[in-house]
Amino acid sequence: MAWGTVNVDEQRMQFVILASRREKPMKQLCEQFQISRPTGYQWLRRFHEGGVAAVAEKSRRPRRSPTRTEAEIEQRVVVLRQERPDWGARKLQVLLQRQGVELPAVTVHRILLRHHLVRPEDRHRAAVLRFEREAPNQLWQMDFKGPVGWNAPTGPLAVLDDHSRYAIALAETGSTRAEPVQERLQEAFARCGLPEAMLMDHGTPWWNMQAASGWTWLTVWLMRQGIQLYLSGYRHPQTQGKVERFNGVLEAARQKRGWGAGPEQQPWLDAFRQEYNYERPHQALQMKTPGSVWHRSQRPYQANPPAWEYESGADVRRLSTHGQLYVQGRRWEISRALARQWVQLIRVEERILVYYCRSLVRELDPPRQRSTAVDRWRGGTPKV
Repeated sequence: MAWGTVNVDEQRMQFVILASRREKPMKQLCEQFQISRPTGYQWLRRFHEGGVAAVAEKSRRPRRSPTRTEAEIEQRVVVLRQERPDWGARKLQVLLQRQGVELPAVTVHRILLRHHLVRPEDRHRAAVLRFEREAPNQLWQMDFKGPVGWNAPTGPLAVLDDHSRYAIALAETGSTRAEPVQERLQEAFARCGLPEAMLMDHGTPWWNMQAASGWTWLTVWLMRQGIQLYLSGYRHPQTQGKVERFNGVLEAARQKRGWGAGPEQQPWLDAFRQEYNYERPHQALQMKTPGSVWHRSQRPYQANPPAWEYESGADVRRLSTHGQLYVQGRRWEISRALARQWVQLIRVEERILVYYCRSLVRELDPPRQRSTAVDRWRGGTPKV
């Protein structure tokens, strides 16, 4: 007789009833129910001693479980998760270690599951490949958070160090106008120093989609600081993957923790930035915090930087009042934002590369009478 899907307790009672009638030998009855004779006699003994309840399946759970997490520690995990609902098991594990509690990440995860604190949408696969600069301040990524949920035309401005993931700045600007962005960047530069380079997308206010040259006075101001500028490809946010990921973490915190309105928004952002930099462990950093990896840049910010000095012997020209360059018998539109600025020309075969300070801003192709704004992500420094 196969067990099938019949309730085990019912099967045991059927056995006990048939065995009590003594209509079949015990051996034959046990074979019919596919159990051993000792098991059959045990069921009978339990029935005789305690009735139907005694025949029911006994829990195989041990009376003591020395490996089970103590209730107090389990409750501590639950409290930490409730305080930081956007943190996963690995990050909570590090926080517990700082408090002197050693628990495997899988145990922390199981506790969260038992208390229904993990939703399907909270589970993410770890990135397989990561690309990063070799040291802090070699590259900063900059982007605005989307406006959804932030009660403003745009979300906060985020500036992130590519190597350490350190949040350089996280500020509410209220808009994408250049003036408030410049103010926030000035504060960041005064506090953190200058990066070697910055990466941003083709968005306002650092790129003007209406102008043929694209560059704006804000990007010119950044280039005057000796910062090399890169722009990501159109509709290709993966280029700015780290700041995009940071914005995702920020959005998860906003949704799960909530945040204040009006004047309370910037203090909330400041508290989030402090926690992100100095408390929240980062998996890409072997569970270190960004603040333990990042250090201040040695390049100081100057409100009025001196004129950029190009290398000796370089072909340097000054643009016209309209941002034009006269070369090889014709005028070329470079950028109105660079009007009356000095640029360097580097000839590569038939083409001419136009640099302002350290940034490549234009490519000229005289034989084809073509001028192209250089607005794509480029790595490295040009070799002269």
